[in-house]
Amino acid sequence: MPDIYGRTLDLNLLRVFAVVAENRSVTQAASRLYLTQPAVSAALRRLTTAVGAPLFVRQGRGLVLTARGERLLASIHPHLQSLVDAALAPPSFDPRTSDRTLRLGLSDATEVWLLPPLLRVLEREAPRMRVISLPVQFRNVAAVLASASIDAAITVADELPASIHRQTLYWGGFVCLFDPRHARLKRTIRESDYFAHEHVIVSYNGDLRGVVEDALQKSRRVRCSVSSFANLGAIIDGSALLATVPLLVAQQILAVRPHLRTAPLPFELGGAPMELLWPAAVDDDEACRFLRSRIARIVEEMPVSGTRPSEEKRLGRGADKTRPQ
Repeated sequence: MPDIYGRTLDLNLLRVFAVVAENRSVTQAASRLYLTQPAVSAALRRLTTAVGAPLFVRQGRGLVLTARGERLLASIHPHLQSLVDAALAPPSFDPRTSDRTLRLGLSDATEVWLLPPLLRVLEREAPRMRVISLPVQFRNVAAVLASASIDAAITVADELPASIHRQTLYWGGFVCLFDPRHARLKRTIRESDYFAHEHVIVSYNGDLRGVVEDALQKSRRVRCSVSSFANLGAIIDGSALLATVPLLVAQQILAVRPHLRTAPLPFELGGAPMELLWPAAVDDDEACRFLRSRIARIVEEMPVSGTRPSEEKRLGRGADKTRPQ
């Protein structure tokens, strides 16, 4: 760090000095600065002591700069104006020319449905902007956001510090995904049939429990547990396994494998809202605002069903949001 930051000179004294030099009067400078005359005089004395030489001499009823004062004024004036301009200048962000790189914390499920449309939006509106996707879960999202290693995250979350802002994107429901060629199910699945079948689950904890076990306190016949949604469609395809997945994930899988099917679950499964989260420090960052607004618009245009925000009180915040299935 430059040594100037460690010195005792109060940089506000330079502003007082510049206004006095412009007005050649302590009284008029005090009026412009909304200070008392003694306060301005005291500031000039402190600056004179720091500089080690007189900056003004009295001439008649006014003040004139000494040679040392003239040199100081010539040196600081352009810098003071630059500081004022920098502080008061309006944002200059233009998505068409911005080359910012923003970091998003996403679960693998969110990557599936968000990144494709988001990248198409950026291609049209911000062709030079780039996005880095990093994995987050509800357990670590607060720490990741607090570390400033990401600019925003999309996940479910419990209590968060006041320094993290949050916006509900949607309340996503769950559906049962299966291959009708192998899993013989009726259009309306009975609960007994659901639990009679074998299942594949996504578990971020690396175990055989999921949200169904936590919500209903009933165990499924879990044949396979995987750590992400990436290959879930391929696992279901050609098998009799069932998967309980978020609706948006199911829609993305069906877009690639239209011969698979979904059906409503035979029981009510509570959930929590998917939220857009960001640190307060980037709340006024124009590039981050642009990206958040485009994410919200993408969600608004998506055909999302399931629980709604009005059901939050009835359903609560979800039993265990670490286990998506």
